Amino acid sequence: MDRNSVIAFLGKDWDSMQALIFKALGSDVPMLDEINRRLLENAGKMLRPRLTMLFARICGGPVLTEESLRYAAAVEVLHNATLLHDDVADEAMTRRGKPTVMSYLGAVPAVLVGDFWLARAVGLLSDCSDMKWTLDAFTRTLTDLSEGEMLQQQKAFTSDTTMEDYLRIIYCKTGSLFVTACQSGAKSVQASEEMIQAAGRYGKALGLAFQIRDDILDYAGDEKTGKPLGIDLLEQKITLPLLGALSNSPDEQKWRQMIHEIPLHPGNADTIRDFVLSNGGVEFAEKKLEDYVSEAEHALDIFPDCTEKEILAGIAHLNSIRTQ
Repeated sequence: MDRNSVIAFLGKDWDSMQALIFKALGSDVPMLDEINRRLLENAGKMLRPRLTMLFARICGGPVLTEESLRYAAAVEVLHNATLLHDDVADEAMTRRGKPTVMSYLGAVPAVLVGDFWLARAVGLLSDCSDMKWTLDAFTRTLTDLSEGEMLQQQKAFTSDTTMEDYLRIIYCKTGSLFVTACQSGAKSVQASEEMIQAAGRYGKALGLAFQIRDDILDYAGDEKTGKPLGIDLLEQKITLPLLGALSNSPDEQKWRQMIHEIPLHPGNADTIRDFVLSNGGVEFAEKKLEDYVSEAEHALDIFPDCTEKEILAGIAHLNSIRTQ
């Protein structure tokens, strides 16, 4: 199923979840309310709340609880709060093909809007039944997001990213929230610990595959992705395609020095991209991606056969083929 078909399958529960988001983000400050409206109109894939709701249904049945909807709304609001902050850190002018708050209002309003969304995500969680689990899960995710961003910044300065560094960065920046999205859905319907752990394994593998695909597209995609190509290299981020090409090269240190000198010699980025494409970097990354897709699919083995399981398997497989 494609995104719209999944949303149709979730039906009124999806509408109720979106209503929670709109209500949570309402403000009597006209400027803030207008910004929020614009952001909600350009909401993107909304993959994370779909995962929350699908795991709630596969673990607890077709009728979702208010808590399931609140978790789904919270993960989406939290995700977008972090994007608002990321746009400031990256000085990004566009997001999902549209101007960022950073681009048309500046850094201070963008940070403040991000803070507002973060606060409202916490507000959506305030009535959850197991507050200890909820606080632990979402605090851990926010910690991971911050540490992942800082580690990536550190490694951009030193150009010494290893495979271990890379996997930690993409888990913290992407995988961690996927884990929370999936596990919170299972938790919201009092699923067994075995199911909650399986949901977490699926979320981790899916998150890693999702980010690896994005990193591949930065080298081998096109402008239809909604993200300019080659941005990772210009920001001196060493991602999996580049790591794969470096592993096949006897001149690894030469290439790392060229990465380090990109601020002084921006033309190095084009040379390095050609090196990655000609030295097996994309193929290396695609093989690793397939391993994580397979891991995500196997995590679903404990769940009964049903439409939700088919959809979750399809979402994992989509990372093998998606082009944006």
